[in-house]
Amino acid sequence: MATTLTTSDLVRQSLTSRKTDRLGTLLAVALLVSLFCVLGLLVTLIASIVAQGWGTLADRGLEFVQGALNPEPARAGVYQGIIGSVLLMVIVVLVAFPLGIGAAVYLEEYARDSKITRALTANIRNLAGVPSIVFGLLGLAVFVKLLSGLTGGRTVIAGGLTLAVLVLPIMIITASEALRAVPTSIREAAYGVGATRWEVVRHHVLPVAAPAIFTGAVLTIARAFGESAPLLLAGAIVGNFLSNGTMSTWQVVTEGNYTALPIIVFNWARQPQQEFRAITAAAIIVLLVLLFIVNAGAILLRDRFEKRAIRG
Repeated sequence: MATTLTTSDLVRQSLTSRKTDRLGTLLAVALLVSLFCVLGLLVTLIASIVAQGWGTLADRGLEFVQGALNPEPARAGVYQGIIGSVLLMVIVVLVAFPLGIGAAVYLEEYARDSKITRALTANIRNLAGVPSIVFGLLGLAVFVKLLSGLTGGRTVIAGGLTLAVLVLPIMIITASEALRAVPTSIREAAYGVGATRWEVVRHHVLPVAAPAIFTGAVLTIARAFGESAPLLLAGAIVGNFLSNGTMSTWQVVTEGNYTALPIIVFNWARQPQQEFRAITAAAIIVLLVLLFIVNAGAILLRDRFEKRAIRG
């Protein structure tokens, strides 16, 4: 006579059984090997860059960081690229973050589940995968030519707006996922005490979602900081600044021609002289350090909001 097993008996048998999941073990081993391969490639690449560029940074130090662009490798510096990258990131933060978070709040908290809303969401996700060169063409057509009266043409404003449009879909998607992850019970409790929809969003939903939103901000800044293709079309200078000697470095960058660290790396890497190899690696190290500093600031803000949300 067959014995009928209850659900608890089946669960206990599954937990105490010594039968191994060979497929699951094989998959875990494959994933672990893939992780170590990626980490090995990353460490090898960073070690190679540091080995090539550390000599330049050790010999020239602040002179390389504070130096201006120059056709002679021994005198070339990255100061103008640093200023240009920082200005571009300021524009990206001021434009992409408010618009991205606002669009995410509308789509998740206010918009109804309709065909139009689903179409907008699908298009935003598709835009996140569009190659950056396409956004460069958009920036050239809109910000450099069509709106030249507002942006000044090939200026840092046009470049910053181009990068802001590039990372805007990523910011919307990450902010939407952060808002969607907020428990519904928090909203229901706030509505239960008479809060309006905006009060619920402002005082309850956004503070809880803030850590995840800042995580998306880190990804957004990292994507924008390392882009070069859109800036090439949006007016960034590939080469050396030409000045009559009466303009300061700040004026050269902000009042017309501008460049950024990825553009400098791209330009120096194309040069045939062997001397440019070392300063190219040094510029990459400076770029990585600045990116680490910017990301560290965003992570600190995220942790601060996360602790505040836990205390609240």
